[in-house]
Amino acid sequence: MIGSILTGIVALIHIYIVVLEMFLWDKPQGMKAFGTTPAFAAKSKTLAANQGLYNGFLAAGLIWGIWLGEAGDPIKVFFLLCVAVAGVFGAVTAARKILFVQTFPAVVALIGVWLA
Repeated sequence: MIGSILTGIVALIHIYIVVLEMFLWDKPQGMKAFGTTPAFAAKSKTLAANQGLYNGFLAAGLIWGIWLGEAGDPIKVFFLLCVAVAGVFGAVTAARKILFVQTFPAVVALIGVWLA
């Protein structure tokens, strides 16, 4: 149960990231979240939407695992590992804060799934 709740929180984080990247990228809220300028946001809007779509797939996988209940634990683990690895890569290549926004919640959820 706790693993599913924590996985749900990670899924919600990724749904929020989808909204930021696909719909708010060039709006004040999106530019503030990602520390971009209007010029950069305009140039990279399509790339950000593509990135958002991938985050949507991660959220969908997490929700699928939750929906399956305990039988979905392997799916939760797979998608949480994907989130954690993507977060580490993002922290190394883009911004260290990704480690706290993405990787840390995924690792906590993984522990919750494994301990359940």
